[in-house]
Amino acid sequence: MKINHILSFAFLFTLLFSCQSDQDSAAIEADSLVSNASDTLVQNGVELIVLGTVQDAGSPQINCKKECCIALFDQPDESRKVVSLGLVDHDHQTRYLLEATPDMVQQLNDLQNAAAVAKSDVPDGVFLTHGHIGHYTGLMYFGKEAMNAEQVPVFAMPRMADFLTTSGPWSQLVTRENIAINRIKQDSVIQLNQQLNITPILVPHRDEYSETVGFYIVGPNKSALFIPDIDKWTKWGEEKIYEWIKRVDYAFLDATFYDAEEINNRDITEIPHPFVLESFKTFEKLSKEEKAKIYFIHFNHTNPLLLKGSNAQMEVESKGFHFAEKGQRFSL
Repeated sequence: MKINHILSFAFLFTLLFSCQSDQDSAAIEADSLVSNASDTLVQNGVELIVLGTVQDAGSPQINCKKECCIALFDQPDESRKVVSLGLVDHDHQTRYLLEATPDMVQQLNDLQNAAAVAKSDVPDGVFLTHGHIGHYTGLMYFGKEAMNAEQVPVFAMPRMADFLTTSGPWSQLVTRENIAINRIKQDSVIQLNQQLNITPILVPHRDEYSETVGFYIVGPNKSALFIPDIDKWTKWGEEKIYEWIKRVDYAFLDATFYDAEEINNRDITEIPHPFVLESFKTFEKLSKEEKAKIYFIHFNHTNPLLLKGSNAQMEVESKGFHFAEKGQRFSL
């Protein structure tokens, strides 16, 4: 082989496996999700992967006639998947899904690719935050009409577990043993193995069918907080969220609406979430290092943070925060 061919190969190899970092070289861009899923690639430790960032109803949203949706019906944006995180423990060859969304088919495939192990798309466990449509309805794909899975562990709080067990069609998943309900408790650690655990944290939200929790995820070296839905930071207590941000390395936080102007056809008080503009004020007293831990997530289809290069994205970054993007990978 000629020397220039060797140099070219080295250059290409460097390009393929280079990553850009937002913090401690932890976040890897979405286009590396597939390239990192090679069976020959040696991977160690625990990774958290962003599998989706959009609010429950997706983008474009049903019956949306706004400019933010019209073009997407003809030309879908494949990066717009409903909010979900994946956990891959490369050392133990296990994979866990946080949220069972309507986009779960693609998300489990992405999670499997990232795991780079010879397994099916069936995860080793699914963790649910609450009973709103974007967070649990993907469980349907474990049923007899689709995967017909066998006892997929589903971790749910007591009211959420009762809802799934007693309400059809979800109860059929339980009686047919497509899923196995694992009841979890507030502030009680779920030890998945010696280097990975998850703790549910109760937060205030519209709890029609279940409690609402966020998750505190602890890997061998780093930790993350995942709160995709909450009413308002003031309702929970600003000191609580300050303490959690200081405690973790990454915080994926509810950013459903950028501001109140997005929703001009509904009563915004009926769907309370922290506006991003409110979060700016809430978190302005944090240090530069603490602000850099925050990744806004769970964007409504109207949220300008979904638009690449938008003023909203630039404002978030200029203030020292980040916005989550599908495919980002974080080492824990």
